[in-house]
Amino acid sequence: MSIDEKELEESMPTTELDWTDDAIARMKNVPFFVRKGVVRGIEQFAKDKGVALIDDDVVSRARQEREGAAIRERREQQKKEESTASSTNGDKPVKRQYVNFAFYKLDPDFRKLPQEEQDKAKKEYLDVLEEYDNNGDVILLSYSMVGIRSDTDIMLWRISYELEMFQKMTTDLYKTGLGKYLIQTHHYLSMTKRSMYLDIFNPEHEEDRTHIIPGKAKYLFIYPFTKKREWYLLTKHTRQGIMDEHIFVGNKYPSVKLNTSYSFGIDDHEFVVAFECDYPDDFLDLVQELRETEGSRYVENDLPIFTCMAMSLEDTINSLGI
Repeated sequence: MSIDEKELEESMPTTELDWTDDAIARMKNVPFFVRKGVVRGIEQFAKDKGVALIDDDVVSRARQEREGAAIRERREQQKKEESTASSTNGDKPVKRQYVNFAFYKLDPDFRKLPQEEQDKAKKEYLDVLEEYDNNGDVILLSYSMVGIRSDTDIMLWRISYELEMFQKMTTDLYKTGLGKYLIQTHHYLSMTKRSMYLDIFNPEHEEDRTHIIPGKAKYLFIYPFTKKREWYLLTKHTRQGIMDEHIFVGNKYPSVKLNTSYSFGIDDHEFVVAFECDYPDDFLDLVQELRETEGSRYVENDLPIFTCMAMSLEDTINSLGI
């Protein structure tokens, strides 16, 4: 970091009220490009409360009040969305989808079985996959990572309104001859929900994250990730400012379709993102550019990352070389 950049990172905008050293220190933890707005908001809070000296307690109270207002605003917005959805869908509430990414690796012992037994086992497995693919209660897509990763061979992307559907389907698959030789190496569970961040660069872009509609891209790039706790201590307005940069970069790569789902409290991670794209070089450039944004500071973990190739159910199983 250059001297000018360091000074910018540590600068404090001109203030109208007196601030304690502790309060100023907290402001320097706020990203510099939104720091002025945060300081102005806290000073306005202090003026409204008749406070002349801003200390750590005043900063906390101002943040809590602004967060409370943001929460109330979000709840009112949710009520409006639910009301609109009810009138549109005949008073039926908007349902969220459950999303599951299940990764499997073939036990090498399967290849030692007689060919006739292998063929029977494959048919049993494919029959179950096709049964669920056709029943309308689950969206099922299959992918191969054979020759791409060493720890997993195939992946099933499943989307359903019923969590129990994943369990029932998995049990049925395990009962088949091939299912007995497929070892689950990774597994991610998440749900859809509306994003709390606005796309200010494309205001007409209405992204309904309550429904995932998988596309027809050749490649799918998947990874779970968790943000640092410091992210959630920032105000909503600060987070939106940081996300503006993130969204701006994402909009530069229209060939990459983002599917975001949420895992708070239902799995080890907080988010699972799945990017559909026909051009891996576009995705690589996108991720590299995102590493240089302010939001990257607040990522706790974003591994493992999977590169998956879309195939039909039958081709996915055949990619195992059996």
